[in-house]
Amino acid sequence: MTGRGQAGAGDLLELVRKGRATTRGALQQATGLSRATVGQRLDRLFRAGWLREGAGGPVDSPLGGRPSITLEFDDAHAVVLAADLDTRHARAAVLTLTGEVLAEHGGTLAVEDGPDVVLGELGGWFAELLVKAGRRPDEVCGIGLAVPGPVDSETGRVVQPPIMPGWDGYDIRGRLARAFRERTDTGTGAGTAPAEVPVLVDNDANLMAYGEQRTGYADCSAFVLVKVSTGIGAGVVVDGSIFRGVDGGAGDIGHIRVGADAPCRCGSQGCLAAVASGGAVARRLAESGIPASSGSDVRDLLAAGHPQAAALAREAGRRVGDVLATVVTLLNPGVLMIAGDLAGTAFLTGVRELLYQRALPRSTARLDVVTSRLGERAGLVGAGALVVEHLYAPERVEERLLALGV
Repeated sequence: MTGRGQAGAGDLLELVRKGRATTRGALQQATGLSRATVGQRLDRLFRAGWLREGAGGPVDSPLGGRPSITLEFDDAHAVVLAADLDTRHARAAVLTLTGEVLAEHGGTLAVEDGPDVVLGELGGWFAELLVKAGRRPDEVCGIGLAVPGPVDSETGRVVQPPIMPGWDGYDIRGRLARAFRERTDTGTGAGTAPAEVPVLVDNDANLMAYGEQRTGYADCSAFVLVKVSTGIGAGVVVDGSIFRGVDGGAGDIGHIRVGADAPCRCGSQGCLAAVASGGAVARRLAESGIPASSGSDVRDLLAAGHPQAAALAREAGRRVGDVLATVVTLLNPGVLMIAGDLAGTAFLTGVRELLYQRALPRSTARLDVVTSRLGERAGLVGAGALVVEHLYAPERVEERLLALGV
């Protein structure tokens, strides 16, 4: 916040959204603004449709009087579109501004087909989902996209992604916004998508971590999620914000060398992903005559109780746990979450065996090692939250209010 007596409309909205001050009196107290100034700034938020009045709160004065009217963020005034790409599969959804899924679709979509094809297809999915949710294209305030590769958050472009051929440096934001407009343009002007729809792109493990931390572990100041599917990646949330490193490369633990003699898709030898990912386990199963070509195939075998798949998953977990011992010692998280295709009992057992054996006892004394709560929706929820936090950040609210003419 800009400081007491200087808070703008965006700061007031932030206080209400986060539940820190939900009455006019509480806003005055939190900001140092006069009653008249608070009223003026709230009026702009009401005219934009971003705030609404809720039920009356408790009476604070012992002398009685009318209860204070509470203020609420109106999450119905717009919706967010979100998509989560894996190597061979994708999910997309329409979400409210508070993360409720209104409509959802999952299906086959291979990143190796290239960004033009994949993003064009997502534009069609979004159009169909809006119809299913009963919402108009002009109600969409932004789009969030999770991708299985490192992302420069300033440009929204992936940077040398090992498992996304043809995507390096591609203008994902522009193509996805264009695909959405093309697939929702009815030619009548009614309910047409906005001319400029903000598109935010981030790594899938980052957004899964963000979604899981916000919905289930909001009080955890250091949260780590490890996604083990076709590849391996980690998302780190510190003090409520995604930690990305200087150019989006933080958390790429799948390409830490572990000394094994195995070629990796990144071009190196002996990467963790080459020996302990879902893809690596699938290859070992296939070599022994068991049909498996991807992490999702391994997931299905584990769900069916296949003994060899379970043994290999546990071995993979031990390799990952060995690397995570260093991660945990470095970051000292309160929660370490395992997610993705291999996130089951066998893999988790292997992780715990090596993690607790190799990490310092002090680093694990207050550590919870858990599996995903949101499951396949984690990336969608995180992508939606990323858009909302971007668009309703105090510094951006003023720009948007001026653009709306309020």
